Amino acid sequence: MTTARGRRPSRPAAPPLPRPVRLLLVNQFAVNTGFYLLIPFLAAHLGGLGMSATVIGVVLGVRTLSQQGLFLLGGTVSDRLGPRTAILAGCALRAVGFGLFALGDSLTVVLVASALSGLAGALFNPAVRAYVAVEAGDARTEAFARFNAWGQAGALAGPVLGGVLLLWDFRVAAVVAAGIFAALTAAQAFALPARPAARSGGSVLGDWRECLADRRFLAFTCALSGLFALQNQLYLLLPVQAQRATGSAVSVTALFVVSTLTTLLLQVRVTRRLARRPRGAVIAAGLAVAGAGFAAPALWSGIVPVLVTTALLALGVVVAQPFVYDLIPEFGSPTLSGTYFGVFYLASGVAAALGNALVGWVSGFGDGPASLLCVAIGLGSAAAVARLHRRGTLSPRTTEADR
Repeated sequence: MTTARGRRPSRPAAPPLPRPVRLLLVNQFAVNTGFYLLIPFLAAHLGGLGMSATVIGVVLGVRTLSQQGLFLLGGTVSDRLGPRTAILAGCALRAVGFGLFALGDSLTVVLVASALSGLAGALFNPAVRAYVAVEAGDARTEAFARFNAWGQAGALAGPVLGGVLLLWDFRVAAVVAAGIFAALTAAQAFALPARPAARSGGSVLGDWRECLADRRFLAFTCALSGLFALQNQLYLLLPVQAQRATGSAVSVTALFVVSTLTTLLLQVRVTRRLARRPRGAVIAAGLAVAGAGFAAPALWSGIVPVLVTTALLALGVVVAQPFVYDLIPEFGSPTLSGTYFGVFYLASGVAAALGNALVGWVSGFGDGPASLLCVAIGLGSAAAVARLHRRGTLSPRTTEADR
């Protein structure tokens, strides 16, 4: 349809987001800034303390395991005590954990700091998304698109700020990171409205059983496993390929710049353009784009194909992720939103670990086979999501018989 002057009418403005959601967007920016100004430099700091590579691996593994392994617990805390409580507890724990990195150098202190910072993420990650899912209402997809963009901005700002602070000392960076999370805790305690927890009425184990017995949700989560595996190649396969192509570790920085800029420039625009499309079809398309992008390093050599893969991976995530987050709360009852997000994140951690192991093994046969494996993973997941969409599995639940 066109106007009398032959121009298409402008798109209607996106509905304004509620104030609590806008606050959580700022929260996500600050969370990623505080996290990435410290964690990327932790391994080098521990090495400077004389710790062996094995011990450093254990410390980093404790942080990852305490976060990924406890997402289900974090989701349950969100459902039982309310997402605001879980968000505040997570931010406060991360302030304490990062503060410990500044106060002590012993292995015991470092392990406790790592465990606390991981537990913090397990608490607030499902809770923040559950809070946004409820508060955003009809603007949920738009909210998650902006949420992703603000988070990427923080992920870009964090390492830059951390690099500057490290000119003084790692402890200065740790204190600043702890201060960011302490300020977030205070700001949200003051400004984030409390929402009563809508408990399911059953036991915690009963809630877990209900979620894990939801075949529609489990099928969707398994189909999305390819997205988790591909996203992690930004930290595994692509940096190796970039460094191999250029002979310099500096090229790895270009990957993160390309990924972040792609997200910042396209996230909200792409989500708005696709908002009226069926969510299953959009998610499948995003997976296909992310997977197909890995064909470039298999067909051509050099740094340019690696950067193309990075951009297409980021674009695929831009297309799919807001609609994934929008869909998750619709599988279960509103009282179990946090639990569903917790299970989803737990599964994503397992899928990422398995994907990294498989890609790492295949990469021993060369970059080409590893890249083609990623293509197969992405296209296979896209086909699985498309099949669920065609069967109506991803439609909003209407009756209990649909379980």
